[in-house]
Amino acid sequence: MLLDDPKSIISEAFRVLRTNLQFAGVDKPLKKILITSSVPQEGKSLITSNLAISIASTGNKTLLVDADLRRPRQQKTFLLENYKGLSNLLAENLPLESVINETKVENLHVLTSGPVPPNPAEILGSARMKKFIEEACSIYDMVLFDSPPVNSVADASILSASMDGVILVVEAGSTEREAAMVAKQQLEKVNARILGVVLNKVEQKSGGYYYYYYYYGEDNKKIRKKRKKHGY
Repeated sequence: MLLDDPKSIISEAFRVLRTNLQFAGVDKPLKKILITSSVPQEGKSLITSNLAISIASTGNKTLLVDADLRRPRQQKTFLLENYKGLSNLLAENLPLESVINETKVENLHVLTSGPVPPNPAEILGSARMKKFIEEACSIYDMVLFDSPPVNSVADASILSASMDGVILVVEAGSTEREAAMVAKQQLEKVNARILGVVLNKVEQKSGGYYYYYYYYGEDNKKIRKKRKKHGY
């Protein structure tokens, strides 16, 4: 994780990703971002947790929501109990403060998934979920949502309609081009704003390790050109 080696090339890549998100929100700051993938095991949960740590390290009050109500992982990443979480918040109408977890990272709170419900898509598309998103955004500077893969279930497509933007994670050398294109098309069908792609597990030839790289989506070409012109 980012905390283990803050000076590594991986940590720097997440700082670049964080900065790119700031540029993507020049006209309207991004408050709620969904991180998903095309298929399982592409590393979207790890990307979400490290991005949350990177954002929180700048002093922004950050909430990471594990909205993967099928195969949640954030409770393991942050070594948290998962008896109460998002599913309890929505099904039992609990107050937000009763299910939020503090972490050892300053400014970072985590809302775990809670017990896996029988109807995740229905819960995530509920009026109570929309109300929760509004409440969270009124309290936190940034809210990140870790969601299931787009091509597997409808959850990510449902959630993306309520987001300021979506980041799609793909695994280098593993994710099939067709799967990535299908995921992109699924998100576009619900008018999701795709901010860009994180290419995960790219092996660097000289070092033999993996790092993460982010690039802008089509709607940010002007920003890319401006950065190139001014050398930053």
